[in-house]
Amino acid sequence: MKDPDSLPVIGQVVEVIRGRDRERFCIVVGIIDHRFVLIADGDYRKYDKAKKKNVQHLKVIDYISDEVKNSINETGRVTNAKLRFAIQKFLEQYHLLKEGE
Repeated sequence: MKDPDSLPVIGQVVEVIRGRDRERFCIVVGIIDHRFVLIADGDYRKYDKAKKKNVQHLKVIDYISDEVKNSINETGRVTNAKLRFAIQKFLEQYHLLKEGE
């Protein structure tokens, strides 16, 4: 992460750039402090077993899933299916943007 002031927010898509899960897209499901967040993808990393990750090991993508954000704000949790759906929706849009550049 280049700018230390741009912390990820709940519902934001991130790409893991360090560690075992590198090159995998996940969604921020919790914020611990200015340095660590909780990430999950609903498939390999379920919401109940969210991974604590250093924000310096993440590439923050400018895409926030409103479904995930609203679900966590309203109920305090999100389903794994909703996480998978949000990542799939992002990947479809991301792929179209890559082709259309």
